[in-house]
Amino acid sequence: MKRREFIRLVGGAAAAWPVAARAQQPAMPVVGFLSAIPPNNSFLAAFRRALTESGYVEGQNVKIEYRFAESYDQLTELASDLARRQVAVIVAAGGEPSAVAARAVFTGVDDPMSSGLVASFSRPGGNITGMSTLTATLGSKRLQLLREMVPHAVVIAMLMNPNFPAAAAELSDVEGAAHAFGRELLVLKAVTETDIDAAFDALIGHRPDALVIGADAFFNTRRAQIVALASRNSIPTIYVWREFVRVGGLMSYGTDFADNYRKTGTYVGRILKGEKVADLPVQQPTKFELVINLKTARALGLTVPPTLLAIADEVIE
Repeated sequence: MKRREFIRLVGGAAAAWPVAARAQQPAMPVVGFLSAIPPNNSFLAAFRRALTESGYVEGQNVKIEYRFAESYDQLTELASDLARRQVAVIVAAGGEPSAVAARAVFTGVDDPMSSGLVASFSRPGGNITGMSTLTATLGSKRLQLLREMVPHAVVIAMLMNPNFPAAAAELSDVEGAAHAFGRELLVLKAVTETDIDAAFDALIGHRPDALVIGADAFFNTRRAQIVALASRNSIPTIYVWREFVRVGGLMSYGTDFADNYRKTGTYVGRILKGEKVADLPVQQPTKFELVINLKTARALGLTVPPTLLAIADEVIE
């Protein structure tokens, strides 16, 4: 299903709630939590903690209905189900595909303006607002950090999902950085699990010196596969999410997603207290994190520069 069709279907279903039905919502408000992928437990904990700090404790004075899709195609049905249950607000997590539900507070969307989700950051309009990630625009920074970790790298590969909404912007960002650093960039594409295996098979013939994994929620669901392939091919790799590093990846740099989920919980609390969604500006991330796995670095024969260790938010021994 195309994104625009999905927006019409989900948006239309949610907008069709009758006013009278909304007025008859139960005394305990219900929050719908819709995600394109199962979120990290620490992210959910940050969301619930912020909601509690806003005065809403799950199971006591607020109920949360969770809906996790096994594929993007299920999102329409799941969002419509939440709409029929007359939830007070929907949290759309896990990227753009789930961020189109009406009265939604999204988290995990790279650039909601270019995606057409909001009119502007300061005045999003309609029934949607939330937290952007700027994930794709950090590609040049990841390349810079990888260059510091592997200074001898001349050919750097990038694995990207062409279906990722911000793929073109991300690729342009990384290509610009590669050109500025005088490095050759090899672009590989993957949309499915099989594509990932094929991309790493292609790496064997090209023999790049390092690898950048692009921003896409699908890659996060396949992190064990990707980290294992990077390890098998002994290629220094930088990722978007810290979860890759915790399962053996070399390093990651990206938005502090737990902080985004915390801010999302705060927004939900404010909406439950009566604030209008359209009056809440889209927030951009202010916290970014660098995570390094020393054990993996040693296995790759790399010495982590003191400059990177000094700025790392987490160093895994």
